[in-house]
Amino acid sequence: MQIALLIISILLIIIVLLQSSKADGGPQIISGGQSELFSNRKERGSELVITRITMVLGAAFFIICLVSMFI
Repeated sequence: MQIALLIISILLIIIVLLQSSKADGGPQIISGGQSELFSNRKERGSELVITRITMVLGAAFFIICLVSMFI
């Protein structure tokens, strides 16, 4: 079980590093500049796939941690 947790954690780190930055307008909020940070941006193509893989790996990591805690 620890090996599966290690593999999932490494894959999760890699996939998160592959994601594009969504916080490009963060400094503009503090300075009061015009920002499109909160605009509706739909993910398409590879961005959507990477986001879904991240969600699945995160859920698997969480579930394996909970299961290993009770075993």
